[in-house]
Amino acid sequence: MAGKKAAGEGAAAGSSTPETSTTGSSDNEKPAPDNVGATVASTGNGEEPRIGVFVCHCGVNIAGFLDVEEVTEYAKTLPDVVFATRNLYTCAEDGITAIKDAIVEHGLNRVVVASCTPRTHEPLFRDACEEAGLNKYLFEFANIRDQCSWVHMHEWDRATAKAKDLVRMSVARASLLQPLDEISIDIHPASLVIGAGIAGMTAALAIADQGFEVHLVEKEAEVGGALRSLASLYPTDTDPAQVITRYLERLQANPNIRLYTGATLKAISGYFGNFDVTVSAGDRDETFKVGTVVVATGSEEMKPDGLYGFGELPGVVTQGQLEMMLKEDRLGGVDDVVVISCAGSRGQRVSYCNRICCMVGIKNAIALKERFPGANISILHNDVEVYGVRQEEWYTRARSMGIRFRKFNPEMRPEVVRDGDRLKVSMRFDLMQREVVLPADLVVLSSPQVQTQGGLDLAKMLRVPVGQDRFFFEAHVKLRPVDFATDGIYVCGTAQGPKDVPESIAQAHAAASHAVNPMRKLTVSTEAITSRVDPSSCIGCGFCAWVCPFGAVEMVARDGAWVSSINAALCKGCGACAAGCPTLAITTQHFTEDQTLAAIKAAFPEPSEPGDDYYPQVLAFTCNWCSYAGADLAGVSRFQYPANVRIIRLMCSARIDPLYVLEAFRHNADAVLMSGCHIGDCHYISANLMTEARFFALKDYLAALGVDPERLQLAWISAAEGEKWAEAVRNIVEIAQRLGPLDKTPLRYKESERFKAGAR
Repeated sequence: MAGKKAAGEGAAAGSSTPETSTTGSSDNEKPAPDNVGATVASTGNGEEPRIGVFVCHCGVNIAGFLDVEEVTEYAKTLPDVVFATRNLYTCAEDGITAIKDAIVEHGLNRVVVASCTPRTHEPLFRDACEEAGLNKYLFEFANIRDQCSWVHMHEWDRATAKAKDLVRMSVARASLLQPLDEISIDIHPASLVIGAGIAGMTAALAIADQGFEVHLVEKEAEVGGALRSLASLYPTDTDPAQVITRYLERLQANPNIRLYTGATLKAISGYFGNFDVTVSAGDRDETFKVGTVVVATGSEEMKPDGLYGFGELPGVVTQGQLEMMLKEDRLGGVDDVVVISCAGSRGQRVSYCNRICCMVGIKNAIALKERFPGANISILHNDVEVYGVRQEEWYTRARSMGIRFRKFNPEMRPEVVRDGDRLKVSMRFDLMQREVVLPADLVVLSSPQVQTQGGLDLAKMLRVPVGQDRFFFEAHVKLRPVDFATDGIYVCGTAQGPKDVPESIAQAHAAASHAVNPMRKLTVSTEAITSRVDPSSCIGCGFCAWVCPFGAVEMVARDGAWVSSINAALCKGCGACAAGCPTLAITTQHFTEDQTLAAIKAAFPEPSEPGDDYYPQVLAFTCNWCSYAGADLAGVSRFQYPANVRIIRLMCSARIDPLYVLEAFRHNADAVLMSGCHIGDCHYISANLMTEARFFALKDYLAALGVDPERLQLAWISAAEGEKWAEAVRNIVEIAQRLGPLDKTPLRYKESERFKAGAR
């Protein structure tokens, strides 16, 4: 039972037992070093761990669903914990002050906060540690709100037991944390902007206006991008040509901007702050250095060949083609027009909603109505996406002009055929429960924006990810919406997804501000979570260089042998190399093997008990960016799921070493869940392909050992799929319940042996 399992035991967190460990109570607190109050241990390197645990009530968000006082008292019994307390709101000013004061007063050289999620509050608590003189990488989080109290709101005892387990796991990991130094990189004060559409021009001007050199590269002979093909701009009916002219005049007048038209990006190498760029323009190549890069390559309208007669029936056009007809005044008289929304989107050719095509359809329908007041215009739609007050006003305006909106069932899409000299559109009108036939001189398809081939090629050149929809994939949709995982490269405009002109301009300003910040500082510190190699253990197999998605690893000659060398400025800490290294020569700082194994061993101190009270114990490995965030979203959304699961966060699912899975089974897990970003949506470009390969190899290995491979499950979960996370937990708990407690006999291998399933 969960209650028995977590009742006061902390032996699995380290070699000490509860009887020999020190506590954080005032009566028997371990004496602080003599220099406490004068100087604070800022490194913890080589020192005996002195851990402080701060358990947050979070108002009633945590304390309303589990026993915070009991968790705090339990924390005092854990090895290396010399101080534990609880706060009403640890992230509030008084809570932050309490952490800083305790570091000094109790000589703490490790800090654990048990509260919400590290994805939002870790920087805050790290800063508090630094202000008190403690290296920020000696801080650890226990997520007892988003992944405990909120998802087990009706299981007080089990939620309390799970919170104890999560604190114990965090303490075990914290005891092995080491101080890390971030890399300081000099930033060359110039920026490359790729694409001179509305977003690229805006970003270039915003950067140049702040005094920095900008290289603006456009593949077409003229600037303007998609604006050049538009008839008018919503909501002002402005002529796009006038906008382009104003922008071009500003570009040409700004001495900080070097504009390349009819040019291509031939090569780019280097790293954040020091990118070497080669641009091919005409018959010459030009090379220069920049510190930051802004991607604004735009998108293109999908050609819906074969849909609704497009490409086969005269008179069937796309919105883009209609824009050019309106712009060039090539339309003759029209009496009947039918606009079909979602022509290729929302599952027909692409999965996503195009967001802007409803508004484009309304804008152009109004333009047609104004030119041909007597025309009958119908918009056939599968829901109308008009967001914001201005768009609602245009929707209302269209209806008042007599433009008719008819909703079709996506399972029974309209059909377009030729009827003599005209077109005929038939549809199932659900509102009236009958078939409707509409004559048409012109059928206009609202087809989605899609990524260009040039954009996909650029993604490979820059080593930045694209998502399942093939648009450029930002680091985090809320926290870092214009950043890539690769530092120093930013995205804006429709290269990142469908959006209108005002949104593209706003995002361009955001990308420009992000690009300017490091250049203004001239130097920047990068995240210390990177991989490093021990040359003495490296056998020069080259696997790490092959698997690295960022090209951060190269093989170099040393003492007559080839060994791995990792460029820390390029490394993003995914850990794919470390998980696949056959000789343990590579480790990922802050997510080392020892730290993760300590958390694994601390998760379940005792095996589950068979019988009617059998309560399966499940360990889940998640990637920081997607599946961990999905688990957080389940908490925010209050999706309830069984309290059996304990989560270990890694930066990427590719860091899930096969050894971790085997050790989880050896240390009392009845089932293991591997989870990460969807294939094609990996924060680290393609690292999760290694996860998939290792998963299937591990399945085979477990079967060969005599362990039911169903005990190992894989779930691809995005940051937006909280319900899917909850369902994945329910599913694996049901499997473990059906299979019963795990017989660990087949897993009794020597701990020093390492099985690298699927590493190559």
